[in-house]
Amino acid sequence: MNETEILKHYWGFSSFRPLQEDIISSVMNGQDTLALLPTGGGKSLCFQVPALAKEGICIVVSPLIALMKDQVENLKAKGINAVAIYAGMGKREIDILLDNCIYGPVKFLYLSPERLLSDLVRTRISYMNVNLIAIDEAHCISQWGYDFRPPYLQISSLREIHPDVPFIALTATATAFVRQDIQEKLELKDPKVFVQSFARKNLSYVVFDLEDKYKKLIGIINNVKGSGLVYVRNRRETSEVALFLKRNNISADFYHAGLDKDERSRKQAGWKENKIRVMVATNAFGMGIDKPDVRFVVHLDLPESLEAYYQEAGRAGRDGRRSYAVLLANQSDQIALKAKYTDSFPSVEEIRKTYHYLGSYFQLAYGAGAGVSFSFDLADFCKRYQLGVIKTIGALKFLEHDGYLTLSENIFLPSRLMFTAGNEDVYRFQIENSGYDPLIKTVLRSYGGMFDHFAPISESDIAKRLGISFNDVVRQLGTLQEQGLLSYLQQSDQPQLQYLMARVDQLHLDTDVKYIELRRKIQAEQISAVLAYAGTPVCRSIQLLAYFDEPNADKCGVCDVCLAEKKAEDLAELSDKIDFEIATLLQTGLRPLDELVQEVKTGSDQEKLNRIRELLDAGKIKTDGKNYYL
Repeated sequence: MNETEILKHYWGFSSFRPLQEDIISSVMNGQDTLALLPTGGGKSLCFQVPALAKEGICIVVSPLIALMKDQVENLKAKGINAVAIYAGMGKREIDILLDNCIYGPVKFLYLSPERLLSDLVRTRISYMNVNLIAIDEAHCISQWGYDFRPPYLQISSLREIHPDVPFIALTATATAFVRQDIQEKLELKDPKVFVQSFARKNLSYVVFDLEDKYKKLIGIINNVKGSGLVYVRNRRETSEVALFLKRNNISADFYHAGLDKDERSRKQAGWKENKIRVMVATNAFGMGIDKPDVRFVVHLDLPESLEAYYQEAGRAGRDGRRSYAVLLANQSDQIALKAKYTDSFPSVEEIRKTYHYLGSYFQLAYGAGAGVSFSFDLADFCKRYQLGVIKTIGALKFLEHDGYLTLSENIFLPSRLMFTAGNEDVYRFQIENSGYDPLIKTVLRSYGGMFDHFAPISESDIAKRLGISFNDVVRQLGTLQEQGLLSYLQQSDQPQLQYLMARVDQLHLDTDVKYIELRRKIQAEQISAVLAYAGTPVCRSIQLLAYFDEPNADKCGVCDVCLAEKKAEDLAELSDKIDFEIATLLQTGLRPLDELVQEVKTGSDQEKLNRIRELLDAGKIKTDGKNYYL
């Protein structure tokens, strides 16, 4: 099948969106490619279609585990074989998946950038028939980007393994400087660069500077029909704002990464299916969710960068219909954003202490832990050592940059099971240990392929079938693992912290002080840009486009600044018309006030009276107390 036939067969579309076809042609010609398409512009098709058209496997590097899982599930639903490898998986599990990529029919291997640091993964990739290497969210490779991820710097090493395989780098948000940085860091060879305008003509950007944000939020939701998103600063606010909306008879729910997997899925589905009208969320919500009919996105707090704001606001109006991106910000928000910036930068000493506390928290000896992953409860860690959350996150990011550890976002990993003993050994065990026979039979009948690979299981489902408790299932599976019959990985729903090198003592912990200062400078510039956007009475679209290196853009005509200007122009035009009529009438003779107001045809009575008062004050018309005259 050619590219258009692949698009029709798997996605049901008969033609590509603007730029998609050009990007795909570049990839098909074996050229390195950089593609900038705004949120909702169909970036994933730009590597998925050519990868399906070519022989071999496509390696996709993505920083967001939730996004990887979502794309893998979508591909599988279309009958396309795809797998993902990320933090929290066991070595044996990864081993089997990589084998399937070498010898099996897998077309897409999704990897978090941290996984490229592993010798096991790099060695196996060298045996794969790779047809394309796709780097999603490519701005993460640039320390000047808004979401720099140090492990992204390892991606270029794939060049050494597969020097002739083309790269495609994709992002929705990157300034000209960051675009150049992406090309250099990925060592792209004579790349074709495709940039779609950042202009969103159907999106009306609005900023309100007011104290009573909740009252305004109600007004926005009541005046704009359709579903919407409300972004807030923290998890506590999500539930508070959702409850406030419900009390005002608005169908609303809340979402954040701390909810368990089933609850997150249920809430997300309710909103996507329009059973819930408004979702109040932290920025953990929205990535990879394809809901085209979002009519409004409201930010109740100032974002940390214009890149993040553009991406989050851009989730409105993907269907091309009029939609609204509203930022509610006041003076106290500006102070809070500046304070957060100050608080998020730990000192070198604080970074050292955080690293030391981590070793104690995980009970890790000096010289141990290289390659080991732990489920990490940030709130519990900060509480135990009396640390500030924002500063601790900052310290962890610097430790990540310096190569000591990596930290993934919250991820739900279901329980997985694989029989490590052969068929005959399992059967013999069942005969000799009849008490475990019902459990083993139920597992084998309920889930397939467990002698070849890890299969997801549900302990509660197994418990229901056997008529025993959840804890009994967990205990029995643990015993079978101790007996060497199977490998059992229990579910996890927490971030994964992995030590990239063995724990060192504080004296041997090297911290890149210059990098800390650079990040401080970059973040200060990003916050200044946000404050300027919110406080400058210039067309919002022009400001955003200028930030993304699209100067000399036309006014959008639909943002709050443009609408205010238009209103002022209309008012001036109305005033001129009323003034002209008043002057014309008074030239023909004296008029009492009520007659003058009645004979002027333009404007309301109040507008006419206002103009008569203005003309009197300016001395352009006069009155003798009874009549008006020129």
